[in-house]
Amino acid sequence: MSLAIPNGLDNTVERPGERAPLVLGDTTYHDITETVCRVAETKPSKGWVIGFLVAFALFQWLGICIAYLIYTGVGVWGNQSPVFWGWPIVNFVFWVGIGHAGTLISAILFLFRQEWRTSINRAAEAMTIFAVVCAGTFPGIHIGRAWLAFWLAPYPSLNLWMWPQFRSPLLWDVFAVSTYGTVSLLFWYMGMVPDLATFRDRSKNKYRRMAYGILSLGWTGSSRHWMRYEKAYALLAAFAAPLVLSVHTIVSFDFAVSQVPGWHTTIFPPYFVAGAIFSGFAMVLTLMVPARSMLGLEKLITIRHLDNMCKIILATGSIVGLAYGTEFFIAWYGQVPDEQYAFINRAFGPYWWAYWTMVTCNVISPQLFWVKKFRTTPWIIVLITIFVNIGMWFERFVIVITSLSRDYLPSAWAYFTPTWVDFSMLIGSFGLFFTLFLLFCKLMPVINMAETKSTLAKQYHMAHASGDQSAHEEKH
Repeated sequence: MSLAIPNGLDNTVERPGERAPLVLGDTTYHDITETVCRVAETKPSKGWVIGFLVAFALFQWLGICIAYLIYTGVGVWGNQSPVFWGWPIVNFVFWVGIGHAGTLISAILFLFRQEWRTSINRAAEAMTIFAVVCAGTFPGIHIGRAWLAFWLAPYPSLNLWMWPQFRSPLLWDVFAVSTYGTVSLLFWYMGMVPDLATFRDRSKNKYRRMAYGILSLGWTGSSRHWMRYEKAYALLAAFAAPLVLSVHTIVSFDFAVSQVPGWHTTIFPPYFVAGAIFSGFAMVLTLMVPARSMLGLEKLITIRHLDNMCKIILATGSIVGLAYGTEFFIAWYGQVPDEQYAFINRAFGPYWWAYWTMVTCNVISPQLFWVKKFRTTPWIIVLITIFVNIGMWFERFVIVITSLSRDYLPSAWAYFTPTWVDFSMLIGSFGLFFTLFLLFCKLMPVINMAETKSTLAKQYHMAHASGDQSAHEEKH
């Protein structure tokens, strides 16, 4: 992985009265098209093939474990009294959080007209879809009778006693996550239509041309198409923006509306949202830093893009650290013995190793991003973001497991021990995620060509205006 900035340009340097370029070098509109299309049109590299085979093997192993679970029963997990919510719920909350960065980058930053999002929004949106797929796998198999998962849906039935309990936050999850996944999928697909038309027009294989032709919905690039596209994209962005806050808020209600010590707290909604954005941006960087090097995208995904995302990780990581401290303060201030014991048990009880792993990865490691060299050195960014993702998984582990393992009754206390199936399903879910992401990189436009070209057009305009201003000053 190269540490050098293409063409010797450091676009993280702030120059008064001048915007830093977001497309580096002497890149033209044609170069952007060639760079992005080359990824899908050329034969896959050896690294891509090896990565795909490994990821697909792990995905198959996940399928085998799910089949074994359904055939044998949920006893193959480590879930037992009093910890009936084990790793499946931990994995569910983790993957839902991973999916938050895509909507934030695509919708909220679009509404705020942050142009640095244009080169990374497509991959972030794809990660959102794939993370929701991984998250949705676990509730369906956690219910025990996976073939009855459709009972979660409010379908018309004569047996009214079988209707879902609408006062349960678990049912709220069904509506929140399904809505989030649907809107994110539409938003992702809508943004790809112009680029899919470019793939269609460049395809030499008739089957690829037919597939891209169907997906591009007859796009011709006319002014009427662009007008309707931009209106639809803005409307979807407006719909998607509130979901960034609502989805993980509702996921936090799974815990916050209960009476379990350590869960019954009002700080969970903002705490979960900040943590979701934190982990989502970390996963975007974990994937995009190697991808920009392997796919030759350094001129489009620049050091400034990485720098900006590292700053967001630093900010949200600090918020998460504040939330950890606030939990302990409220437990002390509230003077509820059970609540106080729950947090002391987290830090110094039998799961102390998980708690301090969480604090080290989520609070301490992101503080390294105060140093600019760490924010602009790709391999350091990857290393820190991997630690962040590990820490965020342990955060969900600490919340779920430690609170349930020691509840109100000491006679019911037990130590949770995961089984090989728990480990296999966690690793297999990463196989599913990376399989989908690698297929996306090879079959779809990994960068939004249309929006990146609009960013380049503004750079041309600014350079032209700057040149005119310089010539005017020399003349007078």
